[in-house]
Amino acid sequence: MTRKSRHSSPVEHGFPHLDTVRLAITALFRRLSGDGVRSYDTAFAPADAAFGPADDLHLGAHRVASAMVRALRLPDARMVVSFRAMEEAATVELTAGPEYFVEVNDRFRIHRRDLAAALAHEATHVLLHRLGLRFPTTAADEILTDTAATLLGAGWLLLDAYREDELTHQKLGYLTPEEFGYVLAKRARLLGGEDLSAWFTSPQAYEAYVRGRALADQDLRRAPLAAAGRPERRRYARDRAAGAAAPGHGAAYRFEEHGDGLRVSFPCPVCEQRLRLPAGGGPVRARCGLCHSVLECDT
Repeated sequence: MTRKSRHSSPVEHGFPHLDTVRLAITALFRRLSGDGVRSYDTAFAPADAAFGPADDLHLGAHRVASAMVRALRLPDARMVVSFRAMEEAATVELTAGPEYFVEVNDRFRIHRRDLAAALAHEATHVLLHRLGLRFPTTAADEILTDTAATLLGAGWLLLDAYREDELTHQKLGYLTPEEFGYVLAKRARLLGGEDLSAWFTSPQAYEAYVRGRALADQDLRRAPLAAAGRPERRRYARDRAAGAAAPGHGAAYRFEEHGDGLRVSFPCPVCEQRLRLPAGGGPVRARCGLCHSVLECDT
């Protein structure tokens, strides 16, 4: 089966795929484990993405592809890169391996700075194929691929390929620029403050990262997390008093009646796995069973 990246214009903004992105984050943690995701603590380096006009086209493309294979821990896979005229940015045939044939758009013969971004998406397709991880629809599966690439340290290249001005509208991948920024910020929190935005060459990419990071920061302040602001705490207290009859707030939290009393369920701000704690117990330190993050809560 062929998986495709696409070059879309005009560029979509905001967070239209946020629910799927969060599901993808959880799915990746479930498949790799918390320690497994954290083990991807070395992001794909700009030096490995460098592919200048003086480089031999095919040798340079295979050098970048080999670096991407190493970054995504696919040591027994080989990516064979060829160029042709096509609508998509790139495609890969998902087979049993060990060779995977990647076709990339002819425009990368000239616009080489973004070749590594296109290969990041396709190499992540190979990784997920080998892991047996996929979503039921093609659209959701592409979002899973971009999310995984970003969380594992290669997808920052896809965000950096975003450039937009009066004459240019370019974006690679299926997430919006802000969604790429959101996942990058999640990765930064997971790894204790990594800042891959320092590698951006596109000012628009940095601006999108800042917007995505702001939403990721809000995730750290959702009730019943202790860092929630006063208005959020007041609303949470009212809803807790209403118990299971409370309307809840979607992904933020829900109340459920159990035999031993009221419980609150809410998503872990790191891996988005839902946690359940007794409601009304006051300050408590909770440990996520999936990503093993320790969370300060006030239920």
